[in-house]
Amino acid sequence: MASTIARSEERQNAGTLELKDDTAIVVLGASGDLAKKKTFPALFGLYRNKFLPKGIKIVGYARTKMDHEEYLRRVRSYIKTPTKEIEEQLDSFCQLCSYVSGQYDKDEAFQNLTRHLEDIEKGQKEQNRVFYMALPPSVFTTVSEQLKRNCYPKNGIARIIVEKPFGKDLQSSRDLQKALDPNWKEEEIFRIDHYLGKEMVKNILIMRFGNEFFNATWNRHHIDNVQITFKEPFGTEGRGGYFDEFGIIRDVMQNHLLQVLTLLAMERPISFSAEDIRDEKVRVLRAMDAIEPKNVIIGQYGKSLDGSKPAYKEDETVPQDSRCPTFCALVAYIKNERWDGVPFIMKAGKALNEQKTEIRIQFRDVTSGIFKDIPRNELVIRVQPNESVYIKMNSKLPGLSMQTVVTELDLTYRRRFSDLKIPEAYESLILDA
Repeated sequence: MASTIARSEERQNAGTLELKDDTAIVVLGASGDLAKKKTFPALFGLYRNKFLPKGIKIVGYARTKMDHEEYLRRVRSYIKTPTKEIEEQLDSFCQLCSYVSGQYDKDEAFQNLTRHLEDIEKGQKEQNRVFYMALPPSVFTTVSEQLKRNCYPKNGIARIIVEKPFGKDLQSSRDLQKALDPNWKEEEIFRIDHYLGKEMVKNILIMRFGNEFFNATWNRHHIDNVQITFKEPFGTEGRGGYFDEFGIIRDVMQNHLLQVLTLLAMERPISFSAEDIRDEKVRVLRAMDAIEPKNVIIGQYGKSLDGSKPAYKEDETVPQDSRCPTFCALVAYIKNERWDGVPFIMKAGKALNEQKTEIRIQFRDVTSGIFKDIPRNELVIRVQPNESVYIKMNSKLPGLSMQTVVTELDLTYRRRFSDLKIPEAYESLILDA
């Protein structure tokens, strides 16, 4: 997963932000929820911003039977077009799109996909194919085997993108990796955690290691605690059957939030290569103490006080005897010279009071002298919504007295960079692949 940030840096060093010419992007699961909400809007965002090179083809593949016109109608419905200009760009984008229907476990279905790819690749020097698996994990292995056996390019570059969850636990993750290994080289497999594509998460390493005043205070001598918070205001809303299999810990904490923790806690990497960043993140994970039960709180949301929002178990897709957590708060400790004794507090939940993902670093109190009772400093990184970074600091209140007040040095991205579009996480990830 470190490769997401590292490859972004490698792209900058290479002076290019473009996919290779004559590339076919095959979206497997093109009629599903992930493709609808994330994949196709991200591909259109890349197209609008001219990051998709000439000769690009976008091929949808799913079990749903539909003709070309119905497929394009669906693609259009996935993408918002608030202006006439964007609507015209969507018309051009749809000209790049085509669709093939077929099963996920039949050789003849994938051979049909290959024939379609070869037909639209006629006249190209290379066959560069990116296979994006917008699919449930239960079919990852079968589809990856079919793709390698029937759709692997004879002359060109191949990539297979595997979306989280990459297994349900350590053993299932190892089993999935073992199934991918015989068919795909490691450099051809791109495992994505979309949180690593978010602008503020990608900014963590730049903030830490590109600003010396942060680097000098980034340790247990100056930092009291680190809080990483994920809140969603909505519940499962009919998707409880899927969520109940994983729960909030597997769904967002052991991947999204843990990735953020490693970026906050890691040492300076030797370079921005994927391997060097991965190595430093692994060192953090190896230094973490096992999380003790006394440092964990779990819960499950009930009906809202006004009765307008149902309880988790009132979702018809959720088993009535479910003990699946929809909320978790835990404290983790890292046993190394930099962080020994500093609590890393992770909190995540559904059906809470607001939509927010935030990192809050609280510095130590002033414990002596004339300002010993003054509020502590905080560095806050708002990942979403309304991306921002602000520092809470103490200042003198204007006037004749020496009264102090907490103020904020505020960098809100949409104000400071109003002329720039903040890319969606999936745009960055697809480009990295």
